[in-house]
Amino acid sequence: MNQSVLSLYPKKRIELPESYRAIYQQHYFGNRNGEYTTTSISKRLEGWMHYKVASDIRPGSQASTLEIGAGTLNQLPFEPIVGPYDIVEPFRALYENAPGRERVRNVFDDISQAKHTGPYDRITNIAVFEHIMDLPVVVAQSALLLKQDGSLRVAIPNEGTPLWYLGTRISGHEFKKRYGLEYQVLMKYEHVNTAADIEGVLEVFFERNECQVLGLCKSLALYRFYECKSPRVEVAKDYLATRGITW
Repeated sequence: MNQSVLSLYPKKRIELPESYRAIYQQHYFGNRNGEYTTTSISKRLEGWMHYKVASDIRPGSQASTLEIGAGTLNQLPFEPIVGPYDIVEPFRALYENAPGRERVRNVFDDISQAKHTGPYDRITNIAVFEHIMDLPVVVAQSALLLKQDGSLRVAIPNEGTPLWYLGTRISGHEFKKRYGLEYQVLMKYEHVNTAADIEGVLEVFFERNECQVLGLCKSLALYRFYECKSPRVEVAKDYLATRGITW
């Protein structure tokens, strides 16, 4: 277990230029709804992440779930699950009128608010961990919110690798045509963690981490999926204590 990755955190996000801030929300909703040609293709590829996260569930399964960064609730159609389904999502406009909202039991602005509703059988997230500036805190809290035989299920873009960079260059052509701006600036603002960063943090707080990729290998893939089991409870508690967080 190499804890040197923890020294990278908390990270800082670059300042987004005014020209990008002006179109940010418009682009975000258009991207999530698949309104653009390249993002429509991306959404079909992203289906792999959704299926992998839900692959532990069979129709009618009884399990409690906490989804981190649930957004527009676009994971719910992949989850044939019976049981409590809670989400962490601070952006109310994303989920309040989304299909499947009635399936959600609790909505939290921050994962720490789920402390009194756990432990959970599953904690899930899809394309979220690359955005979190203080990722070790979130992963440590996830470890403590899981049942001992539960799993943290993480699907991420393969940020920081040549194939992912090539994919964003292709997406960037449509973005520049639409807005006259460089897509890589937005990606640097959005994606503060590489896939390697995320893997390193997961390995600190979980003993068993199985990785699968959409591609040939970790260095030649578009997406990764991690199933993390056997949380290191004492490691998580000790780390949170160093950050002034009592559990």
